[in-house]
Amino acid sequence: MDDRPIWFAPKRYGYGTGLPVAWQGWAAIAGFFAVVILAGALLKDKPGLMASIIFPELAIFLSIAARTTHGGWRWRWGDPD
Repeated sequence: MDDRPIWFAPKRYGYGTGLPVAWQGWAAIAGFFAVVILAGALLKDKPGLMASIIFPELAIFLSIAARTTHGGWRWRWGDPD
């Protein structure tokens, strides 16, 4: 059995994650957008520095989302109903 927390629901079709199902997922999204908006506002004249903050933040967020999605990330074709 997997003891990982479930913060995000899987997408019905396609690859990746859907909407959050727990407050921690919503907090992760809010934190990601806060960092991106803050970096964009403070570093608008320094695109290299801004990218060096946003890209690692994106990698961290995607890693968290992948590890906390119910069933993990895989291609889904929808429900067999």
